Amino acid sequence: MTATLAPALVDETSVDDDILVTARKARTRRSISIWAGRVAVAVIAIGGWQLFTVIGWVDKFFFGQPSMIWDSLVHLFTVGTAFGTIWENLGVTVEEAFLGFLLGTAVGVVIGILFGSNKYLASVFGPYIKILNSVPRIVLGSIFIVAFGLGVFPKVLLAAVLVFFIVFFNAFQGVREVDQNLVANVRVLGASPLQVARHVTIPSAMTWIIASLHTAFGFAIIGALVAEVLGAQHGIGLIISQAQGTFDPNTVFACMVIMAVVTLGAEYLITLLERGILKWRPPSRSDAQAI
Repeated sequence: MTATLAPALVDETSVDDDILVTARKARTRRSISIWAGRVAVAVIAIGGWQLFTVIGWVDKFFFGQPSMIWDSLVHLFTVGTAFGTIWENLGVTVEEAFLGFLLGTAVGVVIGILFGSNKYLASVFGPYIKILNSVPRIVLGSIFIVAFGLGVFPKVLLAAVLVFFIVFFNAFQGVREVDQNLVANVRVLGASPLQVARHVTIPSAMTWIIASLHTAFGFAIIGALVAEVLGAQHGIGLIISQAQGTFDPNTVFACMVIMAVVTLGAEYLITLLERGILKWRPPSRSDAQAI
């Protein structure tokens, strides 16, 4: 009996190992293919941009040139700016965006969950939320700067406003999507409203909330930059504003590259946070295919 089963066990183990090796090779090939495609897109876009400016199809005075953008990046990191080193200005902008992101996320989650759980409050305050959301952000930025000056606080406020509405609507909808039968069953078992929110509502809405953070941090950066363009003493937005005033598109694009790198870094950290908080969730098709 043992002699009969042993070869079968060996064969099954061998088959499983072959399947794992094949799957690993397939993932590696797919990863290489994706990165090759990404590099190809970047090379074609940047190379085409450089070529068109050289042959004169695109006016580099208005649209800049990749090689000159690189020179501007080198100048920013080696020489600095009239407002201090690039690191000082970048630190100010990142601080404003990060604080605005935290403030807008916290307020958006609390109010979104509160309104999503209470239909009366949602009905009363719903029109006012829509009115506030319709106000142009640049107008709010001007109001904040007039009211609070050129310091960090008005930039944080504008970034927080942009983040708030994104997180709020996602948290609100996430609470509304909670299975009401599950909520009713928990209440029947004697759970208090706080326990229902802690153990059912918030975990169920967390997928919506975390998904909104990917977009929210980008808007926090936008809020900080717009407020700095309107008026500031330091920051990347101030550098962009000065470059715009001197018709220097290369420095504008260089600042955009810097902020894009910062945003991608934040996106990576938010992805790690999402995987940690939502590790209980079974992987979706998109998660399984993500790199």
